[in-house]
Amino acid sequence: MKLVKWVVIIGVLVVLGLVGFVYLAPETATRVAVDLRRAEAGLERKTITLPSGETYVYLEGGTGEPVLLLHGFGANKDNFTLVAKYLTPRYHVVAPDHIGFGESDRPAGADYTPAAQAVRLRGFVRALGLSKIHIGGSSMGGHIAMTYAALWPDEVKSMWLLDPGGVWSAPESEMRQIIRETGRNPLIAKTPEEFVKIFDFVMTDPPFIPTPILHVMAKERVENVGLEEKIFIQLTGDSVERRIQGLAVPALIVWGDQDRAIRVESAGILHGLLPVSEVIIMKGLGHLPMLEAPKQAAHDYMAFLDRLKG
Repeated sequence: MKLVKWVVIIGVLVVLGLVGFVYLAPETATRVAVDLRRAEAGLERKTITLPSGETYVYLEGGTGEPVLLLHGFGANKDNFTLVAKYLTPRYHVVAPDHIGFGESDRPAGADYTPAAQAVRLRGFVRALGLSKIHIGGSSMGGHIAMTYAALWPDEVKSMWLLDPGGVWSAPESEMRQIIRETGRNPLIAKTPEEFVKIFDFVMTDPPFIPTPILHVMAKERVENVGLEEKIFIQLTGDSVERRIQGLAVPALIVWGDQDRAIRVESAGILHGLLPVSEVIIMKGLGHLPMLEAPKQAAHDYMAFLDRLKG
């Protein structure tokens, strides 16, 4: 009994120590948590400067065919660490911060349309020495991924489209309704409190994150709010539908049926535009399937890639 008692006491002290670490050194705690998650996924943080002068910060790991994963609006490369741990045993995963987001360069007056971002990413892919790639994208990343594939279809083996943007003929989403009625964008955070609310908006069951770590995460978003507002206007002014009509690159279209940012009906529209496509509707999920159900999302994606190999 004494041994059990001491084990309990030690366990309590460890928990209290971790809690104290998070609250007394939130930036260090956040960095440690991020590094541990990347290590678990087999990913390493790297930096590259293109001949154009733009610097990308990205995650890379795994072996096999290259898979380029593109994060969504307001997010960063770490949106793919949870799902990447299932992919890196079989694929060479590369997940960059888009120019304008995360740790990559943020030129204030640059062109951030999907076409401009796709051109940058092609330069990034070539600088890494990659040739024909699989490309996946969440939300804005999916919008950019489809644009990339439409511009250079012979260089793309497949697309993984996770609640992608750019399909604006779909019924009005809750996000668009809020913007139209109030002028407030639920995906943009001007304060730490607004940042916390984004989690509830884009996911049906957001993971628990201690408040001090949330505030560290919010700092990057709040500091970038002016640029994000400009980028959002450029994104929503660009429709991908005509660009991809008849595009024969194989595509897996994945949507959370509770998505409040982009209506799930968009999946059917994309399926009609892309002749070699499959659709998976994930029940009970919101806008970020790869964060809300990473194991299932990865399983479905790898099964799709296996089917392509025949």
